[in-house]
Parts: sequence; structure tokens; C-alpha cells
Amino acid sequence: MGELRALHYEHEGVGLIGQLATPAGPGPHPAILVMHNAHGLGEQVRERALRLAEAGYAALATDMYGGGRLFGSSAETGEPFAALQNAPERLRGRVLAAYQTLRALPQVDASRIGAVGFCFGGQCVLELARSGAEVRGVVSFHGLLMTQLPARPGAVKAKVLVLTGAQDPYAPAEDVQALRAELTAAGADWQITAYGEGFHAFTDPSADERPVPGLRYDPLLDKLSWAQATAFLEAVVRT
Repeated sequence: MGELRALHYEHEGVGLIGQLATPAGPGPHPAILVMHNAHGLGEQVRERALRLAEAGYAALATDMYGGGRLFGSSAETGEPFAALQNAPERLRGRVLAAYQTLRALPQVDASRIGAVGFCFGGQCVLELARSGAEVRGVVSFHGLLMTQLPARPGAVKAKVLVLTGAQDPYAPAEDVQALRAELTAAGADWQITAYGEGFHAFTDPSADERPVPGLRYDPLLDKLSWAQATAFLEAVVRT
């Protein structure tokens, strides 16, 4: 695989450090935001950014907390995660700061941008779509689905793919139904896949190491969901 390089940007005075992977060649390339889970900018999103770069995308693993931090435990994560959840405008603004940073890069084709996110990052990419940003498509992997700022009719420009687990306690059936109703009312182009045996964090190999209920890594769903997501990105972002 290739290499990642630090990319510094800012939002509301907070210094953010993402990790950028780029394909060979001068570009401009289609580009993907890769948004991390509640623990911060960890190995999963770095590895996925590198995979996407190998597939021909400029990929930015974003930083939602500042300083490129990664928290090792749920106790450490709680405060910074809650601070963003309790300030929905700030959360959305921070996602948009990463988007604006990516689209301004000279090697990026600003007309061909997408986003993928995992858990908290899945929530973040849905907020990007809800904002009305000029992105072609977003993919939420076992993301949090509810919002305090629902999409307005006609606002969502991105095609939306939601990959969720039917056993995920953090995205229960009522949240799936609420998202379906929200996106339909907004006139969005959406797809939702619910994996029958999927728990929260089904793409994350480290999930089984955490003493948190409702998490379970599933190697089959990890491969299946990535294949579905990359086919979606190929169809709606690259072309």
C-alpha cells in the first residue's frame, strides 16, 4: 500500500489533523472523506483511506476531535464525543470543514467527492448529506442514524447508502424507519441494507476487544459491506 501524510486544517479555532492518501499520478482525482468512529482517528480509517487511494481516489481520513487524537477507552471518549453530540451545528460544521479542505486540494476533482464513515463516522457522513453539500454519494457503515437537524426537502444532493445491522442496539429498527421517512420526505435518493446478523461495529476487527455491549466484528459482513460500498462509489462518485 501507499503512504499517508498529515493534513492540517481548522474549525472554530480547533487544530485538526487528518491523514491523506493519494493515488499515483497528478490527478485531479475523485475523492473520498473517511470518517472515524467515536474513538478517534484510528487504524481502521487509515487502512480504508489507503485502500481507496489504491483504487484511484484521493482519500482523507478526517479528524473530528482535534490533534488527530485516538482514545483508547470508552471512558476517555465520552467527553469529546458528547461535546459534539450536544452541539449538532458544531458537529455538522466540523464535518463540512473536512469536506471543504478536501475539495480545495489541487489534486482533487471538486465535482467528484464522496464520503464513508464508521459508527460515529457513519452519523457524520449522514450529516454531510443532510447539509446539502455538493457530494455525489455517502456510505454509512453501522452508523448512528438520528439527527437533531433533519434534512430539508430538496436539500440532499448526495445519493445515500446506509449499511446497518439488524442486531445493532445503537441503530434500532425505529431509527432505521425514522431515517427512511426523513430521507423520503427530503426527496433524497437512498438505499438501506440491514444485515440480519449484523451487530454494531461489524466492520471493526477490534470491536470484540472492547467491553461494550452490542459490538461484534463479523468478517463476512466486513467484506460484503465493503464490496457493496465500493461498487456504490464506483457508480456514483468516480463516473
